[in-house]
Amino acid sequence: MNWTKAQKETIETRDKNILVSAAAGSGKTAVLIERIRQLIIRDKVDIDRFLITTFTNAAAAEMKERLEKAIREALKEEGADRVFLRRQLELLPSANIS
Repeated sequence: MNWTKAQKETIETRDKNILVSAAAGSGKTAVLIERIRQLIIRDKVDIDRFLITTFTNAAAAEMKERLEKAIREALKEEGADRVFLRRQLELLPSANIS
């Protein structure tokens, strides 16, 4: 995906908490999913170390669904840490996404 400069900065920022606030349809969920995906897969942060909040239960369920898909796709990649990624799938149902 082609990210804007601001989106890329949001995805790649490390060692600090961030708040993502933007208009509907601007790609917030996609950016957050990519940020979390990278933190899990590249930085080896367990999914249960995050606090992810959204405005609706439906949005939270969608985020969990997208994260599960991203983790499952990562499992298929050559050289993937399958033990770590499977653990993330086990932790996902109890992750703090609401």
